This record gives sequence, structure tokens and C-alpha cells, in this order.
Amino acid sequence: MRLPGDDGKRSSSHSIFYMVLGVSAFVLILLFTVMKDNRKNDKDKEPGPEVVKQQEAAAEPETAVPEPEQKLRAEDLDFWDMYPAEGKETEKTPTGTQSADDTENDEEPDSYAEKKEEVVQEDPSTDGKHTLVKTSDGKEEWVLISPYLTKNTYDFKNLSENANLRKYTDNGKKISYVGVDISKHNGKVNFNSIKAAGIDFVMLRLGARGYSTGQISLDDNFVENMEAAIEAGLDIGVYFYSQAISQEEVLQEANFVIQNLEPYRAHITYPVAFDMENVANDKARIDGLSRDDKTSIAITFLSGIQTAGYAPMIYGNKEWLIKNVDLAKLQDYDVWLSQEQDVPDYPYQFAMWQYTTTGVLNGVTGDASLNLCFVSYSDR
Repeated sequence: MRLPGDDGKRSSSHSIFYMVLGVSAFVLILLFTVMKDNRKNDKDKEPGPEVVKQQEAAAEPETAVPEPEQKLRAEDLDFWDMYPAEGKETEKTPTGTQSADDTENDEEPDSYAEKKEEVVQEDPSTDGKHTLVKTSDGKEEWVLISPYLTKNTYDFKNLSENANLRKYTDNGKKISYVGVDISKHNGKVNFNSIKAAGIDFVMLRLGARGYSTGQISLDDNFVENMEAAIEAGLDIGVYFYSQAISQEEVLQEANFVIQNLEPYRAHITYPVAFDMENVANDKARIDGLSRDDKTSIAITFLSGIQTAGYAPMIYGNKEWLIKNVDLAKLQDYDVWLSQEQDVPDYPYQFAMWQYTTTGVLNGVTGDASLNLCFVSYSDR
């Protein structure tokens, strides 16, 4: 027969035992589970085969892949912008580098952009291409010599002078003629005396147009001078001082000359000259004419004289001939050059040269205007 107290004791001991055993089992299971999870996590951290291959490939040195060959383009050759434009400042360069200015003394690159063509300024006084023109107002100007106009070929080493009369020789033979131009301003002239002095020809002023009034008049001494020159046996030419400002006026002048020469036609062996020039220290009718106007007026006069059967000639100083008329349009007519100096430097062809207006000549009272002619007009 069991006692009630015994059963209770035994039952309590067994419960504690199983409880401890259960807790221990639970702890072991928990520990096992944690360890398993940790191993799994470590395994997950290891790279897989594909990842290992990628890492190994990345670790290998890269092999350069050649780029496809590119064709050279025209714009690739446009390297001119490498050089700064002349006159512009170069951009600031970092410390330790050189700017364009810093390399001034260094050897320059052999490129067209760095080479500058040197422009040599020729001296017009020595280049043989210019001639000096002194204007009426005192200025000087070097004028280009035209390659299209006939140049004179005189060698003035062959020029000589005796008793104020000049002569020009070629191989020792005289080929020039000396003359004097006469007007009312010379007063009474002894033509026999000037003939004896060695004068070959005279250029008589036939008449003139007033530079302010515009009136045409016959030279006061023309008829007297003409008859005296004929009697002395001199070769004779004439000139007319023009102030025409229109074609109508210059035709009037040409006709005036032709009419007054008609009684002496047989004695006119030298040219009929057209004289248009500036008036010193005063205003003149022709001051407003252009170069073309003056050229056209001269041509009308000269062509009219030529049509009438006389030898036409244009008179002028160096300035007038080069600056005031167009010589290219007057090449058909002989030139009477006025240039008072030992040797003329007029570059173009001329037939007669007035070398002084203050000469001394037996038979002429006061200053005599002396001329040298290189053409034998009387033999034509």
C-alpha cells in the first residue's frame, strides 16, 4: 500500500530533471543553428567561379587595341592659328613657360607665317625711273617717267658754248642751230646784227590773247620784225600766246595766226608754236581748266596749224609739259622746251630748247631769250 507523500516527491524530481534536459537540448540546438548560419555566411562571401574568372581577367595587363587608321583631312593642315597674328599680344602663359615675346632672340621657325617680305624703298633721285619737277609755287615733286613716251637721246657732253651761244655736236660735227625769240618787249631789234652774231633763226611772237580781258591782239612789232628778219636772211618761225578756255576760242586763235601768216607763207621755215602757260603772281583765264581741257585745246590749235601747211610745235617748261598737258596725246607734235639751266633734265624727246631768257646778244637791247634747235627745219 503507497503513501501519498512519496508519490509527490518522486514526481517533482522527475519534472526538474526533464526540464533541465529540455533546456540543455534547446541550447545545443540553438548553438548548432548559429554555427551553421555563420559558416553559410562565410561561404556566401567567397567569390564564385565566374567572379573569380572576371577578377583574374581584370588582374591581367591590358593589351592596347590599335585604333583604326584615320585619313588626313585638309583642315588638319590648317596650322596657321598656332602663330599669333602680327600686332596682337600673346596670351599669358603659366609660370615656367615661354611666351612668343620671350623667344624673340631664339631661332624662329622656318615657316611662311614667320617670314616677312622686305619692301625696299627705292630712292627716286637715283633709281632712274623718276624726274624732279619744280612747280611754280616752289614745291618739288618726283614724277614717274612714262615708259610709253619717246626719250631724248642727247649726250650733253657734246654741248659747248661760245659768247653766250651754244652748239651741239656729234662726232665733232655741229648738228644744232641757235636762235632767239623776239616780241614787242625787246623793243627795236637789229636783225642784221643778230645774224652777224651767229644767230640762225628767230621765233617771232605773232600775237596773244589777254589773260584777263580775253581779247586777241597782234604783237605791236610783228610786222616790223617779220620784214626785218626776212631782209636779214634769217630762218623764221612764230609763236602765239594762248589763253583760250574753249574750243571756239582756240579755233579763233588758230585762224587768227593763219590769216596773219598768209602774206609771209614762203618765209616761214621754222615751226608755228602754241604757247599756253601760267601767269606769275596773277590770276589767268586758264586757271580753271583741267589737264584734259588744256590738252584738248592744244591739239585743236596744233592740228589746225598743221592742216594749214605749217610745222606745229608746243612750247612749255618742264612743269607745264609733264603736269599740265597729256604728252601721250601730243606725241605727233614737236616740243619746244623752256628750261634755264646748263643741262636740261627733261626726260622726253624735244626738238628745241630755250636755255636762257637773260642772255646777252648783239642787236638786242636788254635780255635775250636764246634757243638751241636740234632739227634743221629749213631743210624739210
